[in-house]
Amino acid sequence: MKDKFEFEKVSIRLVKEPPIMSPIPITSPEEAIDLVGKEIREMDREVVAVINLKQDGIPINFNIASIGAVNYSVACPRELLKTSILSNAASMIILHNHPSGSLKASKDDILMTNKMEKICEQIGIPLRDHIIVAPGRVDYFSFRKENMIGSNLIQTIADGKEKAR
Repeated sequence: MKDKFEFEKVSIRLVKEPPIMSPIPITSPEEAIDLVGKEIREMDREVVAVINLKQDGIPINFNIASIGAVNYSVACPRELLKTSILSNAASMIILHNHPSGSLKASKDDILMTNKMEKICEQIGIPLRDHIIVAPGRVDYFSFRKENMIGSNLIQTIADGKEKAR
């Protein structure tokens, strides 16, 4: 009689390959935008992407983790971290667009960033930044530049004690 609880054995192996995207480390939001932001900036729906980085900041790959509607996208931590873990990333950057043209971080953006920062810290793949881009604009919003990563400011805003910028 065949055992009805059979499991398929799988394995994950790290394969050394050159970076797919760029041999140059990402050290600023502008460099991340040059690499990926242009790809998602003009999309007509919200798109959330992840850039996975080696220890020295060289990008390993990027993944579009979520494609949503015109004014929101569902970006759960599991989907955001999947390629980071499988790529053996040392850190990650999240980028997403606002098709409305606004660069203001919504309360949901702030809550998601806060949640991701905590989870990333726990699993050892630090969140370097979360960047928002918008169509027709060369400026951007960087949680890191606004001191909203690596501080308690995100939680303060998320708790409603202070307004988002």
